Amino acid sequence: MEGIRCSANSVPLTPITFLERAAAVFGDRISLVYGNVRFTWRETLQRCTKFASALVHVGISRGDVVAVLAPNVPATYELHFAVPMAGAILCTLNMRHDAAMVSTLLGHSEAKIIVADHQYLHIVKAAIEIMSKTMAAEELPRIVIVQEFDHPSSNINGFDSASDDLEYESLLNTGTLDFEIRRPIDERDPISLNYTSGTTSRPKGVIYSHRGTYLNTLSTVLLNDMSSMAVYLWTVPMFHCNGWSMTWGVAAQGGTNICQRNVNAKEIFANISLHNVTHMGGAPTVLNMIVNAPITEQKPLLGKVTVMTGGAPPPSNILYKMRELGFLIVHCYGLTETYGVATFCHWKPEWDSLPDEKQAKLKSRQGMQHIGVEGVDIKNPITMESVPADGKTMGEVMIRGNTVMIGYLKDVKATEEAFNGGWFRSGDLGVRHPDGYIELKDRSKDIIISGGENISTIEVESVLFNHPSVLEAAIVGRPDDHWGETPCAFVNLKHGSNATEEEIIKFCRDNLPHYMAPKTVVFKSDLPKSSTGKIQKLILKEEAKAMGTLSLAANRLAK
Repeated sequence: MEGIRCSANSVPLTPITFLERAAAVFGDRISLVYGNVRFTWRETLQRCTKFASALVHVGISRGDVVAVLAPNVPATYELHFAVPMAGAILCTLNMRHDAAMVSTLLGHSEAKIIVADHQYLHIVKAAIEIMSKTMAAEELPRIVIVQEFDHPSSNINGFDSASDDLEYESLLNTGTLDFEIRRPIDERDPISLNYTSGTTSRPKGVIYSHRGTYLNTLSTVLLNDMSSMAVYLWTVPMFHCNGWSMTWGVAAQGGTNICQRNVNAKEIFANISLHNVTHMGGAPTVLNMIVNAPITEQKPLLGKVTVMTGGAPPPSNILYKMRELGFLIVHCYGLTETYGVATFCHWKPEWDSLPDEKQAKLKSRQGMQHIGVEGVDIKNPITMESVPADGKTMGEVMIRGNTVMIGYLKDVKATEEAFNGGWFRSGDLGVRHPDGYIELKDRSKDIIISGGENISTIEVESVLFNHPSVLEAAIVGRPDDHWGETPCAFVNLKHGSNATEEEIIKFCRDNLPHYMAPKTVVFKSDLPKSSTGKIQKLILKEEAKAMGTLSLAANRLAK
């Protein structure tokens, strides 16, 4: 069969086209809201074009890295288009990083520019100071400062801007609209660089391509059932896997971005009510924040609000309460290395008639791959054989397809290890059920092995969340001379609630096999979290380790 490949039928895929189409189709529709600030899609394209032009004018070349340390403000959103339109690579940095880590990541990525929100300028300044000790002045990244719209000329965070620092709006206004967008030469060209959380070691730089981003964006839009002109509330950090690809997804559908600097229940309810929000996202901790918000902060929903959640499975009681409030939960799973979302629990109509408890159990599963992923399997990591679909046999979650990262920046060894066997090895442990849906059981590094038995921390945490007094909970292994490890629960109680260690342990023993129940309970007023809302178990593991072993006698009695 004959045919030719040419520019008529082969154009590199890139999410830049989503913005161009949005400006053409939805030009006068509001693209972004931030307090009193409003932009249309036509204006957003113009602003991104001008900023891309300005970047090139100050020396940004194709393939250079432009970093950003900022919350969910308009500049962060615009950079997701403006930077690749300049032919550069966007590197969004975690807002909870300290100056030492920021300096490390800026150095590793070789960023030419760091766009810094005024709230985080002191961190960037300190990071640059650290870098200046080992780098020449001309090698240091240049700072572009993002000021608040209603305070454009004030001194920023106590700093007098240095003469070579730039200001975001001023730099943008130096750009021109006749700038020729630098489209990818190859659709596998990098578009963004996302660093992993770095909870176990120095973060790895995960490289995304234009092609993978394009495909994952459309897949994420579909699984969220996001129709044209949706209204999306930004509760997912844009620095986290580029906002789970929704930075580009909202443009693809000509929707409206509702930006907010801070994420709290009061602002979430207020923005949903004010802007008729249709979609949002967040880790289970965000859902927990919503359902436990004071009645005075809650507002009735005017319509269905679809919430994409990922990370640990949302506890059943959280799912009940979210549904009662009018939210529709879409449970997803993925990693930084899979552009965020890779699978989702597609809800089947026949499940609607099942008891609430059974529905919650089904919804807490990670489900099947979305249409942009070629395959997801649970495999024996040694033999690479698929485990039986019995819902019991545990294996490693493995993924392959066009929405898997290109690789780790400057780390060929880690990339080869991750792709060993022709699949991306997630490091997550799970099972496959007879209906084909997968269910996560734990991170391989979090699984507790006690007396030779594997204990899923996810299962124990799910039970803890059902205790009426528990607001937050995390399970880690506590070293033990006899059993190797025993489950240790860190618990944050709801305001005004009381519970003792004995009550928590008994509740778990009543709802779990006894060997899975915590042997230790530590009450904390707040559990350490990353800026994406995940509980930082590494910190809790260190606390549990510092406690030492339980007495052998006490352990034997508890077992």
